[in-house]
Amino acid sequence: MATFLYRLGRGAFRRRRFVALVWVALLFVAGFGAATASTPTSGSFSIPGTEAQKAFDLLDQRFPGMAADGATARIVIKAPAGEKVDSEAVKPQVEKIVSELKDGPGKDQISSVTSPYEAKAVSQDGSTAYVSVKYKVSGMELTDATREALTESATAAKADGLNVQIGGDALQAAPETGSGEIIGIAVAAIVLVITFGSLIAAGLPLLTALIGVGIGISSITALANVLDLGSTTSTLAMMIGLAVGIDYALFIVSRYRAELAEGRERDEAAGRAVGTAGSAVVFAGLTVVIALVGLAVVNIPMLSKMGFAAAGTVVLAVLVALTLVPALLGFAGKKVLPAGTKSRFLGKAKPVAEGAEPKPNGGTRWARFILRRPVMVLLAGVIGLGIIAIPASRLEMGLPDDGAQPVSTTQRQAYDMLSEGFGPGFNGPLMVVVDGDKALADQTVERIKVLDGVAAVMPATQNEAKDAAVISVIPKDRPSSVQTEDLVHEIREGSDSGKVFVTGATAMNIDFSQKMNDALLPYLALVVGLAFLLLMLVFRSILVPLKAALGFLLSVVAALGAVVAVFQWGWLGSLFGVEQTGPIMSMMPIFMVGVVFGLAMDYEVFLVTRMREAYVHGERPGQAVVTGFQYSARVVVAAAVIMIAVFSGFMGASDQMVKMIGFGLAIAVVFDAFVVRMTIVPAVLALLGHKAWWLPKWLDRILPNVDVEGESLRKHLGESDGGSGPDKDREMANV
Repeated sequence: MATFLYRLGRGAFRRRRFVALVWVALLFVAGFGAATASTPTSGSFSIPGTEAQKAFDLLDQRFPGMAADGATARIVIKAPAGEKVDSEAVKPQVEKIVSELKDGPGKDQISSVTSPYEAKAVSQDGSTAYVSVKYKVSGMELTDATREALTESATAAKADGLNVQIGGDALQAAPETGSGEIIGIAVAAIVLVITFGSLIAAGLPLLTALIGVGIGISSITALANVLDLGSTTSTLAMMIGLAVGIDYALFIVSRYRAELAEGRERDEAAGRAVGTAGSAVVFAGLTVVIALVGLAVVNIPMLSKMGFAAAGTVVLAVLVALTLVPALLGFAGKKVLPAGTKSRFLGKAKPVAEGAEPKPNGGTRWARFILRRPVMVLLAGVIGLGIIAIPASRLEMGLPDDGAQPVSTTQRQAYDMLSEGFGPGFNGPLMVVVDGDKALADQTVERIKVLDGVAAVMPATQNEAKDAAVISVIPKDRPSSVQTEDLVHEIREGSDSGKVFVTGATAMNIDFSQKMNDALLPYLALVVGLAFLLLMLVFRSILVPLKAALGFLLSVVAALGAVVAVFQWGWLGSLFGVEQTGPIMSMMPIFMVGVVFGLAMDYEVFLVTRMREAYVHGERPGQAVVTGFQYSARVVVAAAVIMIAVFSGFMGASDQMVKMIGFGLAIAVVFDAFVVRMTIVPAVLALLGHKAWWLPKWLDRILPNVDVEGESLRKHLGESDGGSGPDKDREMANV
């Protein structure tokens, strides 16, 4: 592989105009397709195999005009102090809200508007009421005019002295991540300039990453409606594509600069950079693709599509790093080097007088420190992460509702007003669907009424054919509570199997959380297992991949522990803007496993590949560790800082879910990059010595030789292993 990639990189360098033109053409075509495609919708959401989904499917068949998955809104009205909502002064204002919605700009998307006086949606003390609005489409598909009509109706009533707030998913909008990405790019630029000491070298990874992400996101947008990808599919693709795009280009450029410092010709340096660092890029990219494609095992179409789309963007990032980066290096010339010297910032020691000891860089000093105290460092790292991971044993999963919104939002205020006026269960009513006649429906109503967790049960509503019915059940507790989840299970367990189903947003959230929980271990086994085999090919070792997998598990469990401590228990919550504690988002563990595993294996491959390369070329195990840090530590640290900055940018979002994702991924990268890869990994390798690179002979014969360390490339170029020399001897004497 190294020889093939060497030829690819050298060819791209020499034919840089053609290569650059191809990528620009691809960007133009993808951009044109995105610009001419119709606006993507939210995409269909389904959870195959769950009872909530079966109920929705039944509703579509028996209640065709009901739009069971359509958006809903509740306009909550609270009368001024001393008055009631059914008084002569307040009632006309409430009826005005209803009439404006029925005849307003968004009426074409409205399925029904129910007056609180007709639906008896007035609290017992008469202070609070709510208008129910049902839409034909999901919240993501509502037009701006429809949303404006909803908010303006509330604004007009507020002007008349009423306290009016809006809840429900009708105000839901596509997630906006632009500010987070801008922060990440800005920090990435600063880190790259510090790392390379050259604006040209710093700009190349940013430019190529943006081109790759631009093609990927434009392609997703162009195909969104054709493949039912939805408007949120590109979120993960943008986050991961930008992150790995910068990382992969960073390592190619860094290796190119190191080859130039060795005195190589520019085209030769580009070829060697792609042949060596490019091999690590390929296998690092494969681990990320495995983790993202593996999301399909969850069997939730939305997640599968997000994983495939993000994996496609990662593939683009790899191709860009292997072809476009060497092409642009050809245009940049030697301007990628810092002004005034060729050896500065390259991970090499500065020139010294004959016989003098070269000044070691930071990576070399850190590696030597660990090699002197491997047991102490290993115990400190493992025990520290183990303590942080303890809260993960109390992990409670669910999906946040409007009660998790900031108190300043209208959704949260509507949630609180409904809880005060009608009870917390009104914020998450259950929908019981009966596949049968009126007798079965009435029997189901009577059975549910006597359950402890039920606050109220509405009479059954039958369809025109009288062969199905819908029953609305109001729980006593809030939607995300354990008591409400127990009530859902109790209704299901006592129902006629195949005839009575529980659905609605609350039940769908419970089923979604359960499905994610059930899929976590199979997904983890698949991803870690496949990556273990891949890393065994890369490192020709059993213990190195095993160490990589165990280190990842330690870092991701510690990250989950930190998430639980902050967002579920509220520790340091005010520091991170957590206004309401609650269950951890149900997709958080599996999402973190996929994303963090891919990025963790990136750092593992880039750092340990250089160690493996040094070991194969004749260095002792300890010296190989030092060499790996000498040449790779600086860029690995830079890559990790960039990732942390990108993910931390999302922590400033007002949405609790986005804030949680940003915090979880940022802290996971901190733990994995700096504690596991930069600390625990070299300590373990120091203790294992030659055994770290052991592989049974029978297995060595079976496994194909992918030659990541470039041995075949050296033979192809007619070079020796380069395992000795004055500088090498001097370094080895210090280990």
